[in-house]
Amino acid sequence: MVDKVTSEERLQAFCQRGCDFLGTRYSILGGAMSWVSERHLVSAISNAGGFGVLACGAMEPERLDEEIKATRALTKFPFGVNLITMHPKLEALIDVCLENNVSHIVLAGGLPREKVIKRIRDANVKVMVFAPTLALAKRLVRSGAQAIVIEGSEAGGHVGPVSLNVLAQEILPHLEDVPVFVAGGIGRGEAMLAYLEQGAAGVQLGTLFAASKESIAHENFKQSFLRANARDAVVTSQLDERFPVIPVRAIENDASKKFMKHQAQVIESYQDGKTSLKEAQLEIEHFWAGSLRKAVIEGDIENGSLMAGQSVGLVKELLSVEEIIGTLRDQALKAIEKKKHS
Repeated sequence: MVDKVTSEERLQAFCQRGCDFLGTRYSILGGAMSWVSERHLVSAISNAGGFGVLACGAMEPERLDEEIKATRALTKFPFGVNLITMHPKLEALIDVCLENNVSHIVLAGGLPREKVIKRIRDANVKVMVFAPTLALAKRLVRSGAQAIVIEGSEAGGHVGPVSLNVLAQEILPHLEDVPVFVAGGIGRGEAMLAYLEQGAAGVQLGTLFAASKESIAHENFKQSFLRANARDAVVTSQLDERFPVIPVRAIENDASKKFMKHQAQVIESYQDGKTSLKEAQLEIEHFWAGSLRKAVIEGDIENGSLMAGQSVGLVKELLSVEEIIGTLRDQALKAIEKKKHS
């Protein structure tokens, strides 16, 4: 029997649920990266058929309002806003999103309260939430989340302990009520296709877009991506369980090595009775303060934080956002064709 379904139709069928939810041509989200996911990159992703997401991070409401308006001036296509649930002014930030008619809000950095999700939904804004486990994903859906994002430990920045390969197997077969987008280590179209075939509605990419031509990241930052291998993107180590370190994946540099020495010195100071437990913990936590901006904006790639996922090893040249998305699509189509003829 002759298969009359074209490869493009097959790929679109896999992506359709995600595209319908996002209102886009491709079910590809841009990861919300502080200092990187601003108006230029976000609008470029949306203009290329993907779904850009503004990283609010620690922004004040006035600053977010300015960035949303500036992004809208650069694209007529949908984009979302990523809000950190632990932000002290979360309610005011939601107000800004609603006043600007933002179509999608992505809640990250902690489990949002049900009333927060309900407030956003009641304003006819779609709510996406990150979930680290199947149980929490189901709980969030019961609370009103309309889409879930699962992110593996291969991702850059703040990460959990489980790989996307395992999370996908744990969650995708058992969560069919809402679209599920997957993130972490995705750098080629074949991998994107594999997750779509498993039931994902779409994918989220950060590292590839951070190194795109439209990214405002400093040239030094982008060049560090080009030089790096997957094994260079490592998670920050913790020396003492009494002083927990938030796991962050970044390209190893001088700052990474200094952080290890800093931890050892602070722990020694605590053990000698020169520093209290609370003071020691704060000293360790404050080591990275401002370090991401130092690398991304100032280009100090030795003393700043080079947050990147393990897919950094797949960054071989600086491409435009349109070229990145087009390449992913072409690779996925080629993989479909290969399967049809095997």
